[in-house]
Amino acid sequence: MRKVLLFLLTIFIAGVTHAQEWAKARLEKSPRHGEWITVRHGQRDVKCFVTYPEVPGKATAVVVIHEIFGLSDWVRGMTDQLAEAGYIAIAPDLLSGSAPNGGGTAELGSGDNVRKAIASLSTDQVTADLNAVAAHVSRLPACNGKVAVAGFCWGGAQAFRLATNNKDIKSALVFYGTGPDKADDVARIGAPVHGFYAENDARVNATLPVTGDLMTKAGKSFAPVTYPGGGHGFMRAGEDPAGSEGNKKAREAAWKRVREILGKL
Repeated sequence: MRKVLLFLLTIFIAGVTHAQEWAKARLEKSPRHGEWITVRHGQRDVKCFVTYPEVPGKATAVVVIHEIFGLSDWVRGMTDQLAEAGYIAIAPDLLSGSAPNGGGTAELGSGDNVRKAIASLSTDQVTADLNAVAAHVSRLPACNGKVAVAGFCWGGAQAFRLATNNKDIKSALVFYGTGPDKADDVARIGAPVHGFYAENDARVNATLPVTGDLMTKAGKSFAPVTYPGGGHGFMRAGEDPAGSEGNKKAREAAWKRVREILGKL
């Protein structure tokens, strides 16, 4: 049984790696300006990838929170796609400093090392990093001061949590991430929360009734949409040329909704 599980895990990681290859190729062909920066707060340095849109005026910014796989090429590609849509997009490596000599996702190497490092992160540290990144991007000369947050998988839960800890966030886009389970946390939310969930994702979907009930009782704006045929991680899997038809359709519908939500900020 153990050998079977290891075999399946190897296939899963190989699939993710393959996805990074095509994502990296797309990113390298982008005409938009993307760059690495460091956001410092307290004693921490957070490495970030930021991409700028080709627009004449100041733009809204989006903080992009990575999956449990860390700051991957696909996440960097998402910043480029958001920039293509007209937004400044910044993706922090929340594993900054988790590897030897102050390294982050890239230096941790294997997927298993990255997941272990993610599991060991302090939620308070993650939120402090995200608050610092949001404040930094809001002050960029090219930014109009408005900041939204979008997170995927593990990052989706962190996006929901950031909404409970940052009153300046204008909108939270939560992709297949769990929400807070305490009324006191929900009471602090000031921004509308838009949920993007997959039909074939029972683990996360099982948490939605509690989240929805808490948000309703607190009078908060929560708009969850479940996409037929999609599985957990459909935004990445649906972009993969080898992805399933269900994930591709879910991603297409979700991406249209993303543009509509951000366009109203």
